[in-house]
Amino acid sequence: MPKYYEEKEEEDGRACGGVREDLRQCLLESACVLRENKSPKQCLREGHCKSLQVTFFACKRSMLDTRARFRGRKGY
Repeated sequence: MPKYYEEKEEEDGRACGGVREDLRQCLLESACVLRENKSPKQCLREGHCKSLQVTFFACKRSMLDTRARFRGRKGY
């Protein structure tokens, strides 16, 4: 289960906030940031946390999709 749902208050009311928070936490806790002292942006470009990045992209893309009014946003 995503960390976003585990005993956490919803601070970010924006769309795709849960995926955004999980992606941010994944990047900050990755070995790339902690051990290699790279920025989260560099680690994201290198392919760390790829599954959350794809989920975040799908959620943001579904906001622009007019069919999302009927189907709902993707992601959580």
